[in-house]
Amino acid sequence: MDQIKIGRFLAALRHEAGLTQAALGERLGVTGKTVSRWECANYMPDIEMFAQLSALYGVSINELLAGERLTDDRLRTAADQNLLDVARETSFTLAERTAFWRRKWLRDHAALIALCAAFAAGLWMGLLCSPWRAWAGFCPIVWLAVYGVLRNRMMIYIEEKLWGGKPRKEETS
Repeated sequence: MDQIKIGRFLAALRHEAGLTQAALGERLGVTGKTVSRWECANYMPDIEMFAQLSALYGVSINELLAGERLTDDRLRTAADQNLLDVARETSFTLAERTAFWRRKWLRDHAALIALCAAFAAGLWMGLLCSPWRAWAGFCPIVWLAVYGVLRNRMMIYIEEKLWGGKPRKEETS
């Protein structure tokens, strides 16, 4: 993506709409300085802001990312190129983001995991040393069930963080 071209296009669209940087910023909930930074190519608007700019100016997000108005025949080519450019410029791969959220969940739930492990070990040892020794064989089954529940909760958490929201009901059942 050509950030300078995008910035110039954003400035041209703003001028066409008859807005100042401050007025545009007020409409979008950002400062005029932020709008200036977009137009000077210091940094790019986030994707939500591209959606708002697209609606405001009556152009497609692909046109904003291309930095120019596109005809129908060029739109598809530009859309594919924009998708490739955005994918290339993403800071982290899906695997890296998944690993990050997995580590975060494990860190946030380390005390719960340790408590479950200590309780399970204590229960197992207690059963081995008691008249109900035969029940000790069920402890691994209980451990597997607890592991399954915790792993499922972790995967739901990761999916919510990766894809921005709760999974749909048909995905979880």
